[in-house]
Amino acid sequence: MLQVVLDAIFNGISIGAVLLIAALGLAIVFGLMGVINLAHGELIMLGAYTTYVVQNGFKILGKPWFELYIFFALILAFLVASAVGLILERGVIRYLYGRPLETLLATWGVSLILQQFVRSVNWVLIIEIGVFCILFFGALRILSRRADFERIRPWVIVVMLPVSWEIAARIGKLLGETYKLAVTKAWFGAQNVDVTAPSWLRGGLPLGSFQLQYTRLFIIVLTILCIAGIYLFLQRSSWGLRIRAVTQNRSMSACLGIPTEKVDALTFALGSGLAGVAGCAISLLGSVGPNTGQNYIVDTFMVVVVGGVGKLVGSIVAAIAIGMANYLIGSNTLALWLAPIKPLSDFFSFFATTSMAKVMVFALIIAFLQVRPGGIFPQKGRTVDA
Repeated sequence: MLQVVLDAIFNGISIGAVLLIAALGLAIVFGLMGVINLAHGELIMLGAYTTYVVQNGFKILGKPWFELYIFFALILAFLVASAVGLILERGVIRYLYGRPLETLLATWGVSLILQQFVRSVNWVLIIEIGVFCILFFGALRILSRRADFERIRPWVIVVMLPVSWEIAARIGKLLGETYKLAVTKAWFGAQNVDVTAPSWLRGGLPLGSFQLQYTRLFIIVLTILCIAGIYLFLQRSSWGLRIRAVTQNRSMSACLGIPTEKVDALTFALGSGLAGVAGCAISLLGSVGPNTGQNYIVDTFMVVVVGGVGKLVGSIVAAIAIGMANYLIGSNTLALWLAPIKPLSDFFSFFATTSMAKVMVFALIIAFLQVRPGGIFPQKGRTVDA
């Protein structure tokens, strides 16, 4: 019996750790800006693909370096996802604050674009996007020094968008015809790809009749480090203080001189970077494909909502609770524990599959939110009460 309990606890915590590391970034963004970012799953996917690309690069360097690639992948996944999140916030979301329906539709559209991007990416497309970003955002950066930039900004965008894309397209076409890059696929495409873990992450730690998989232990440790890092950043840094101030009262923070737009951009980049780290961790558990993020987006929203919007402790408790419930129901463990009570045992046996367990957990969450609509740790304060 003790063996079964230990197995349930470890697997439940490991599932909860995966959900929590995927939900951390969303919890920060949703808590601060109230943005329902449906592209969060695709940011996770980009982190997973970054890990795959870094793995391929380190394979070229040889075995000693390959054993360390995961640490470089974590850093690059964070940076790539942060950059994409910053572009998304500066280019789309900043114009839609206070309009949840439009934000929902816009981020859903971005998620579809990112999915199609990884399906059809080749070196010409990568070059074109890189040149376009340099020209367009570089021009905006240079012209932003003008005193009348806000007045001419719409005209600058109208002119620079087609000009930058035309130049980028011509450069991409020239290089594609010269070096035949158009038919050269990048390291990934529409097919799923596999990330190979370093040798020291394979296998497990024997504990009775089951093993504590090193991969899941690594994800648990990584989740703890991410939580500690986020806590220290929010509690001990000046920008963390600004983020907490804007979360509590945006209008008062702006009146006190806090640059709320920069806080929004930093928070979104931070949340997106955490999604990239989650993608790196998730890539160690299975295949990576264009739809990888969609497998986690619903669960991450459930963790954030159940825990309480913007509450880090709530997200931790919710992730562990949902992970435990998913494992206990889906693995038939709960039905075995309730074997003496025949009706309950038969009831939970019906839900003893992965997909049906999600249905049961979702139903339990709906029932829980009827009692506590604000989650486990609801927000408090004058703004919320109003």
